[in-house]
Amino acid sequence: MRILHVLSAEFFAGSVAYAVQLAEAHRAQGHQVWLVSDAAELPTGATLVPAPISNRRYGQRLRNARLIRRLIRAEDIHVVHAHSRAASWVSYAALRGLKVPLVSTVHGRQHLHASTSLFDIYGDKVIAICGNLRTHLVTEVKMEAAKIVEIPNGVGFGNEELSDGTSSSSEPPRLAFIGRFNGGKGERAAALLHQVFPVLMREFADLRVALIGGELEHLPEAGKSALEQLQAKFGERVEVVGFTTDVPGWLARTTLVIGAGRVAIEALGAGRAVLALGEASYDGLVTEATFGTAAASNFGDISAAQAPATVDFAAVLAEARAYLQAPQPVTAALRQQVQAHYDLAAVAARVLETYQTARMRKAVPGFIPVLMYHKIPDAPLATKHQIYVTKDNFAKHLAYFRSRKLTPITFADYLRYASGERPLTEFPPRPIILTFDDGYLDNYTNLLPLMQQYGYRGVLYLLGDFEVRYNQWDLAADPTEPRADIMDPAQKQAFVAAGWEIGAHTMSHPRLSTLPLPEATREIARSKTALEKALQTEIVSFAYPYGDLSEPVKQAVRAAGFALGVATDTGGLHLEDDRMQVFRINMFPNETASSLFKKTSGWYRKYYRWKRGK
Repeated sequence: MRILHVLSAEFFAGSVAYAVQLAEAHRAQGHQVWLVSDAAELPTGATLVPAPISNRRYGQRLRNARLIRRLIRAEDIHVVHAHSRAASWVSYAALRGLKVPLVSTVHGRQHLHASTSLFDIYGDKVIAICGNLRTHLVTEVKMEAAKIVEIPNGVGFGNEELSDGTSSSSEPPRLAFIGRFNGGKGERAAALLHQVFPVLMREFADLRVALIGGELEHLPEAGKSALEQLQAKFGERVEVVGFTTDVPGWLARTTLVIGAGRVAIEALGAGRAVLALGEASYDGLVTEATFGTAAASNFGDISAAQAPATVDFAAVLAEARAYLQAPQPVTAALRQQVQAHYDLAAVAARVLETYQTARMRKAVPGFIPVLMYHKIPDAPLATKHQIYVTKDNFAKHLAYFRSRKLTPITFADYLRYASGERPLTEFPPRPIILTFDDGYLDNYTNLLPLMQQYGYRGVLYLLGDFEVRYNQWDLAADPTEPRADIMDPAQKQAFVAAGWEIGAHTMSHPRLSTLPLPEATREIARSKTALEKALQTEIVSFAYPYGDLSEPVKQAVRAAGFALGVATDTGGLHLEDDRMQVFRINMFPNETASSLFKKTSGWYRKYYRWKRGK
């Protein structure tokens, strides 16, 4: 994709670090990236275009918007990603009348004034970095919940191994406050300097206190006074570091970190204990048990509802004292929790999916019919399931699709348009996706020749276990069901050669939600690996057997590396409502011209939801 980031970068805050790391992660994957920023220099190989984004004067905002609009047109930008309210404002203005989507990452609570609700400046999709922020945007800002996706800030964790998260015997204990020293963070630092650090330094004779972060000159006056007193009394044990690019080095020499947001994430990922203290709250010592709550507030930085940001610094002192008296290693489980939740590669993948979602919702706002077929036999079958369409009737379906100027595409095709690999100008005006489950022999003998006759391609969902040669799941449930043979490997390969997409359908066709989650996860992941190895083709979509799914099962499909999960009779109004639960339409033996018209019409999904409540 061709991605443009717009950000306020008067100083190197966590949001700037996030944007830069995201840009580098996407560049490493082959995407082209531009940054429009206050800063003339940033640690990135992306193309950097300086502009005073933080300047809120209306004349300058207009000039910024014009600059961004020219850049979008000149470089054929696919998506704009704004990282502050000021960046969202100018990007929103720049994109008026263009079909390029705007994605905004909201890093903190938004001011509740009229323009926040009147003008939807945040664009087509909004990334909330934590649970509390999502709640705030929905309940207080009144933002449409469907446009918000919760994705944390990504962090590129180092591979260095720290012994156990505690200081060695040769290193004095060190308590570090890491963060900005202006605004709310500065007020927290001032209170620590006045109420917490002097007591601890008296009680622990060799304790060092490090102050690490930018904007130290903007520390509140009460804080500056307390710092001077602390330095006068304890001398070199007070380490005023200020801004540094060697935060990992300081973490390696620190016993206990006080901080929030990205600071807390990096410290925990590196095995350093953290007291989560942010602008909104004090969340205490982060443990396996408290991680979920702390992560929801971005480690104390963000509250879900407007409330006084009061902190009991006596509690901070008590917890810091208890930890320094008996330091406990950060457990491997907690460290893994943190690294999994904030892993930069995983976050970059989810952000990229958000870009694609915004792009396709803007370019293709209507419903794309996804039809679900199974067997294509020569004659009607004596089966209660009615999941077949005879060869002759299917030929009529294809003739109908052509008469209605419907163009069959695959999910793989769709993803190529979404990613920018294929231009949206080539996207068919009336797309349809034809899918076929299980891989029955009659798909090879009847389906494939008919589709080739029309020049059509579809999506074939196969089991990963090629030893399964008939519909044994049907017979296990009802021995009176007719046996239906499944294709051999060479016949399956013929579909790959014909340009079809192959999708995964588990290894053995179980009801996934009834299995223990580890077993369901194996069925899902192994089917992708087995099919890619056997057929030498990329597998991007997964079909849930029986349409049976649950939220944990959907998460397992995403974790296995699938871009899409297709359901049966459930899912959103638009494919991009939930890529892990794409709505498919059952096709039956006695479809008529009227039912084909209905099932391939743009209004059908809304009608089905109204009629069935699904």
